[in-house]
Amino acid sequence: MLTGINFNAIRKLYQGQLLVVSLATGFTGPPATINAKDTINYGTKVVGGVSPDKGGRPHLGLPVFNTVKEAMEEVKPDVSAVFVPAKYTAAAILEAVEAEVPLVVSVAEHVPVHDMLRVHEVLRTQSKTRLVGPNCPGIISPNQCRVGIMPYKQYTRGCVGIVSKSGTLSYEAVGSTSRVGLGQSLVVGMGGDMLPGTTLADGLKIFFDHDETKGIIVIGEIGGEAELEAAELIREHRRTSPRPKPVIAMVAGRTAPEGKAMRHAGAIWRDGDITAEAKSKALEDAGAIIVPHPGVMGERMKVLLH
Repeated sequence: MLTGINFNAIRKLYQGQLLVVSLATGFTGPPATINAKDTINYGTKVVGGVSPDKGGRPHLGLPVFNTVKEAMEEVKPDVSAVFVPAKYTAAAILEAVEAEVPLVVSVAEHVPVHDMLRVHEVLRTQSKTRLVGPNCPGIISPNQCRVGIMPYKQYTRGCVGIVSKSGTLSYEAVGSTSRVGLGQSLVVGMGGDMLPGTTLADGLKIFFDHDETKGIIVIGEIGGEAELEAAELIREHRRTSPRPKPVIAMVAGRTAPEGKAMRHAGAIWRDGDITAEAKSKALEDAGAIIVPHPGVMGERMKVLLH
């Protein structure tokens, strides 16, 4: 977890403030163009984009800038959505950090680990910018704003906060909570890489502090120790809160073979690593309700909340 990084930009999404804006890096390319159209149609206020050497030429009726610094000076975005190939991702993130964009969401897969080590070294020296990702679906506040690539039509406004390493499993949890009428307050896809900018524990901190979220879903997987940190936070919340919020959790990868990455670079189990079973036990011992798959999360949460 990166200490000293504030959560204000994510809280703006969470609280539904209308002045949430997005800046798309790689704006004029096909992926960002398609995404920007969907994002605008969803209601997110997109104020412009960045494409080197294409500054000054409007795209989708929005201004285009050569650099993030220029965009910050002109339109002051709260969020930078990074849509560039993996080999350019670190440079795009660092450019946003240097410009002090409050929130950066990076969706690219296969960003080199050494690149992310360099990004984290820079992130630790500052407190203005929070990174979500890379290799993540993004963040969505249903019916208010969306920054990322998630299939937004199944999301419904409601009371369950979801933080997940897996994008696909988070979609199943969303479908499950929507089907039973609970909906979602905010969904954070933290990504499945070895070095994410935002962790499961970071997501929990946001959900514990916000009245709109009545219940919380945590989806982890093999690889790393983020689930153990989340377990400690859940235990502390249950110890100190007069009305602790129910937490449902699952950890994917129980049958994963040793040494094989399961889709995500960070979802790999090696000899000596913490197993999915051990992570589940830590979360259960902390007070979370463990379920076998996300399809049952909605029904279980409905029982806990009613």
